[in-house]
Amino acid sequence: MLNIQRFVCNMFQENCYVVSDDTGECVIIDCGAFFPEEKTAIANYVNDNKLKPVRLLCTHGHVDHNFGDKFVYDKFGLLPEYNNADTPLMESLGSQAKAFVGIDCAETVPAAGRHIEDGEDITFGNHKLNVINTPGHSPGSVFFYCEEEGVAFSGDTLFCMSVGRTDLELGNYGSLLDSLRLIAGKLPGDTVIMPGHGGRTTMRDELAHNPYLINAGNCND
Repeated sequence: MLNIQRFVCNMFQENCYVVSDDTGECVIIDCGAFFPEEKTAIANYVNDNKLKPVRLLCTHGHVDHNFGDKFVYDKFGLLPEYNNADTPLMESLGSQAKAFVGIDCAETVPAAGRHIEDGEDITFGNHKLNVINTPGHSPGSVFFYCEEEGVAFSGDTLFCMSVGRTDLELGNYGSLLDSLRLIAGKLPGDTVIMPGHGGRTTMRDELAHNPYLINAGNCND
């Protein structure tokens, strides 16, 4: 069984997830922790539950999802893992912070980690997360999908009744629609979607009510 703890972070209300199982190993997905109290909350949760962080996973390379990368490296010794197509974005986190919120933030520039690939299984504890490439919001956007538990971490590709914007640097609306069609055909309807912003949803509800997904395909029940 997966234990999923959400932390809502920074001025963009970004969702950071700490995902663990009964072995005590955990992965941190999209650490957007910016304010000191956010970093403290994540560290206290890990320590209080005697967890061992083993991977820092990034759904994509926008700064609101990576403010806390240096914090995770300093605290747990983990480097960010992301799709290579988002390397230009990961290398421009500092300039993104300046452009989006007008701050100079050296902490947004982490050391380079490893690159993850479509179809790869990210293993921790007794579980695995399958990487599904979902370009559009950014060229290297990915889902992390745990088939065994029926849950997927969608980053900014898919939200509850909405999708990620594509007017930012390197965004592509046509690619996003292709990715939505892929996800609609791949994930069962009862898959719980844990997005990068806002509350959780399910594929069934999105296919029924999300205007971007209504015509994207049928869920696999």
